[in-house]
Amino acid sequence: MASLSVEKVSKSFGRTRVLGDVSFTVDDGEFCVLLGPSGCGNTTLLRIVAGLETASSGEIRIGADRVDPLPPRARDVAFVFQNYALYPHMTVFENLGFALRLQKVPKTEIHERVTEVARLLEIDAQLQHKPQQLSGGQRQRVALGRAIVRRPRLFLFDEPLSNLDATLRASMRVELAKLHERLGATMLYVTHDQAEAMTLGEKIIVLNRGSIQQTGKPSDIYHRPANTFVAGFVGQPRMNLFDGQLDENGTRLKAGGFEVDFSGALSNLGDAHRGLPVTVGIRPEDLVECEPQDAWLSGAADFIEDLGSDRFVHLTCRNLRLVARLPARFKIQRGDTVNLKADFERVHLFHQGQRLDRETAEA
Repeated sequence: MASLSVEKVSKSFGRTRVLGDVSFTVDDGEFCVLLGPSGCGNTTLLRIVAGLETASSGEIRIGADRVDPLPPRARDVAFVFQNYALYPHMTVFENLGFALRLQKVPKTEIHERVTEVARLLEIDAQLQHKPQQLSGGQRQRVALGRAIVRRPRLFLFDEPLSNLDATLRASMRVELAKLHERLGATMLYVTHDQAEAMTLGEKIIVLNRGSIQQTGKPSDIYHRPANTFVAGFVGQPRMNLFDGQLDENGTRLKAGGFEVDFSGALSNLGDAHRGLPVTVGIRPEDLVECEPQDAWLSGAADFIEDLGSDRFVHLTCRNLRLVARLPARFKIQRGDTVNLKADFERVHLFHQGQRLDRETAEA
């Protein structure tokens, strides 16, 4: 295996710029996820790493080797596609061993490596079957196996689970995590699915409109979003975001018709935050029911999503629309008034789109 280094990679299609000076590294053996909405450029970036697209500028290194001038076959990477890309006329065994045959690997070694990978992925009973005889999950395992059997330096995944149903996707996420642990392989994985990113990624790179918004561990991305895009994109339901204003003393926050003493939460910001217009972010699970006299927000329940263990309560609080994730034991009907507050330490503040903390406030 080897590390991956992407340095100032840009890509334009005509006058349309898809990627702009993207730089990041993936450590040897690391599982890194590229996460972003449709059209953010993550699949294009993955294809550039694989050599299926040519960058307009920038450099790509796998280990110590610069590979962007090289054709795909010379980069020693394995690409797992969204649509499996299996050969329908070949058996599972033939699909798994196809790349090895092209490399003129001896037949005995092909048999050993294919058998080993088939056992690892628990598809050894299907080796003589053809793709149309397999379930969606089995086809995905064959696609994974075809990559693994090559023993590449780098694995690339382009939304490999998107064609599976919800239950199978959840189980395959677990299998992929286990597979990475066994192989210790370097993996770069593209997805639009936040659950996949949060459960699989050791490191997440959030992209939007061709540029990196934040890089970090899943917990950092979720609990300390760098800007309002990351705050609103990562999380289900999405974070509640609304405009507010800090008073001239920097102690009280006015937002959406409510006013709260924030002096304790803002004590680490110094003086530079006083009087700033801010965007307030509160995750749905951080809103808790309270007595009317303690409430920051009070409003009528417009709609309730009952998930069994939780309830997503959609409310209108004066001129604000927000969602609270409340436990199932919280009994409420549509139209009922809900009183809510939040822990100060779980409230996110942004100024001009960027996270407001000591570093940004004093900059």
